[in-house]
Amino acid sequence: MISIIGSGRVGTAIAFLCISNSLDDVLLVNRTKTKAIGEALDISNAIPEKSNVSIRGTDDFSKISDSDIVVVTASTGIYLKNRTEIMDTQILMIKEIAKQIKKHCPSAIILIVSNPLDVLTYIFQKETQLSRNKVIGIASSLDSSRFRYLLSEKFNVKQSQITDAIVLGEHGDSMVPLFSRVKINQKNILELITEEEEKIISTEVQNYWKSLRLLKSRSQFGIAKHTFDVIKSIIKNNDLTIPASIVLNGEYGEKEVSMGIPVKINRQGIKEVLEIKLNESEKELLKISAQTIRNNIKLL
Repeated sequence: MISIIGSGRVGTAIAFLCISNSLDDVLLVNRTKTKAIGEALDISNAIPEKSNVSIRGTDDFSKISDSDIVVVTASTGIYLKNRTEIMDTQILMIKEIAKQIKKHCPSAIILIVSNPLDVLTYIFQKETQLSRNKVIGIASSLDSSRFRYLLSEKFNVKQSQITDAIVLGEHGDSMVPLFSRVKINQKNILELITEEEEKIISTEVQNYWKSLRLLKSRSQFGIAKHTFDVIKSIIKNNDLTIPASIVLNGEYGEKEVSMGIPVKINRQGIKEVLEIKLNESEKELLKISAQTIRNNIKLL
């Protein structure tokens, strides 16, 4: 069973994808019980005719006890300028959710989607003392898809013509797009772009959510699809290599912080942490990003 904590736009979009693809039974958990039940009633109409999956809504955490995967999408409010704006209340929320998950389904794999993503992933893992391989923050793969989209727009090519557009580090203002690895039709992008253009695109990737916020309130479908892909890889036990946030233990020279790095995911959760080659500028930017997240953790 897949339990989704939070029945807002993102949580329900993830639930819809899981149900319409007959991935597994889904339980929506929300502090407002009627909201969870209502969303479940709506999504239940997307169950394929010959499917055996089901979806239910509740405010009762004890019902997550059979969960193989728990996705945390809940939020205590809306941030407008920075993902850390509501950090204090989000920390209180994640600690309560961590307590409930550790009590009712401590063997589940946990996917954190709520913001500030990296801080919450770190706090959740430390609160529960679950294996770091089973507490995964989903965001850097979304940032990477935004990076790829912006490059496709700049160079007027299909996204499929762009490979290795990866973003590491914080899901926030210090995220690090890796230009050194990107290829367009097998040609290294550094041969096609200036340093000034790199800076402009990096800023556009970092501020992508702000553009969305101005146009449609907040993002929904992109993060839902990236989370669904991770859920599917776990349930089907198919290896998926993406950047995701995990508590680091010396990788990339960092400890006591959670941030986006390349990992391989399957039924075990994080099967392998991958260390890829970075140029000197990217190494320095990633170090700054790690320290930014660490500073936010120290503020708590």
